[in-house]
Order: sequence, then structure tokens, then C-alpha cells
Amino acid sequence: MEVDIQLAKNCNADDIFLRFYRWQPYCISLGANQNIEIIDDKKCSLDNIDVVKRPTGGRAILHAEELTYSVVFPINLNYTPSVIYREINFALMKGLEFYNNQLKDAELENLQPDFSSVYKTVEGNTCFATAAKSELKYSGRKLIGSAQRKLGSVVLQHGSILCGIFHKKITEYLKISPDEKLKLKEELDNKTIEIESILQAKVDYTELEKSLVKGFEFHFNTTTQQNF
Repeated sequence: MEVDIQLAKNCNADDIFLRFYRWQPYCISLGANQNIEIIDDKKCSLDNIDVVKRPTGGRAILHAEELTYSVVFPINLNYTPSVIYREINFALMKGLEFYNNQLKDAELENLQPDFSSVYKTVEGNTCFATAAKSELKYSGRKLIGSAQRKLGSVVLQHGSILCGIFHKKITEYLKISPDEKLKLKEELDNKTIEIESILQAKVDYTELEKSLVKGFEFHFNTTTQQNF
């Protein structure tokens, strides 16, 4: 994610940067304003789970069977931060459709929760227990979580695209009571969904990434220059 920060610092007015990556070892990332004390660091160390702070907001994510995206996007009269947030999710939605037509039924959340209240609950410790406005859902359940930060004249946006079910194990690494762990697990079971659960097939990460790039090109009517 340090690379994302550097790209944001060096982004020109006519540049847009799009990156995809996975995590090895698996890692829990916390939102920029989230208290790291919520994490059971001993349990994370025992299970070889890294812990980092994101430069963007939001709440904890277990980066495991998922694909992380990042976008650096200049702010201008046509693209305010809220518009950028929405349009990136539209591009992701199109990319999912390119990957598998069954995913065309993904849709954007229309309502914005009262996060000041949500963050006071056990569900407020994790990103995927609550969907924000314009985040992507499938059959009413959250599929992609996203967070954004304004850095000067650009926006940096991160997101996690759920592919498998391992992300739900985040409850094991939080310093909360057994009853709260159980409640949060039920929330994640009921409110999240993954590509593999929808398609009943393993994700081809290479093809998924190609499809998402194609979705951005289609939605923003542009071409990408890929660097590896």
C-alpha cells in the first residue's frame, strides 16, 4: 500500500492508476482511524497473519481469499470524491459481468448507514458487516468493500473483492467476547457473499483481474497501459 501512496503523491492531472494485488502471508488491514488494540496480535502472530494500517478509512478486513484493488484518481469538476467512489464501483460491476455473466446481477447499495452509530457496535469493527452507499452487493449481500481518502488533488480508493470464505475468520483475531464473536460471525454469514459462493466454482484470479481491467476500460471509455 506504500506504492499506492507514492502513486497518489506523483499523480498528474491526466493520470489514473489502477492496481490489483493479493496478500502473502494473509493480512488484516485496519482503517486509518481504527484502533489497533481491537486486534489479538498474539493470535495473528501464531497463525502467521500480518497486521497493517491502511491509508484509507473503513474498518478491519482479512485479506485472504480475495483480490485487493486500488485506484488513484484526480479530482476535478466532473469527478468529485463521491462521484469517483460511485463510478469506480460501476466499473467494478461491469468487470464482474465480463468475468462471468452470472455476476451481472450485482448492484450498488442505495442507502448510507449512520456509521457514527454502527462503529459503537460489534459489527462496527469489520468492513464487511455493513455496506456503505455505492458499495457493491449481490442478492442483498456485500461483495466488495471500499474505502477512500483524499490526498491533495487526488483520491486514493482501496477495496477488497471477496472471492472465498476465509475472510469470515476475522472474528478469530478480534479482542471481543465469545458471544460477540458468535454474533459477528452470524452477521458476516448473513450480510456477505463471495464470488466462489455465487458461481460454485474456484476463482481464476488472472482472468478476474483481466476482466476487471476490461470493466474499467469499458466504463471510463479509455485504454490502459499495463505495467507488471
